[in-house]
Amino acid sequence: MDDPRMQGFVGRIDIINALADRSDGFIWRLVDADEAIDGALDLRLPGSESTLVNMSVWRDIQSLFHFIYKTAHAKVMVDRDDYFIPLTERFIVLWWVQDGHIPSLDEAKTKLDAIRAHGPTPEAFDFQTPFSATGKPIKTNFPKKDCA
Repeated sequence: MDDPRMQGFVGRIDIINALADRSDGFIWRLVDADEAIDGALDLRLPGSESTLVNMSVWRDIQSLFHFIYKTAHAKVMVDRDDYFIPLTERFIVLWWVQDGHIPSLDEAKTKLDAIRAHGPTPEAFDFQTPFSATGKPIKTNFPKKDCA
């Protein structure tokens, strides 16, 4: 994280996380043990020391989509290849959680593995093929080309 090439990313963490914290629909986000505002930069996906984790809980898929693609966060998505090795496999996975449930890193790994192995399902999906909490496909007007 201290590599000079990462400064454009690392330098935005506080601002983007503060924006998330006050965004409509935001409920919770993963933070490191110190609960620093800069999030979970020291946490990694189980079994992958090189994979950063960004995990949050939102009221609905529309609120999350708006934050990711329609706020200052969108610039992070556009610039991600400047900071990270381009990924050839899925790196975003969405799933519904019960009210009050805090997802774990192991749960996130299981969901990411599931969407990579089986594609979108009601248990692990993405913005391109979202499902409702009851497992029914959701029709959205999300632009497909903008969804990672």
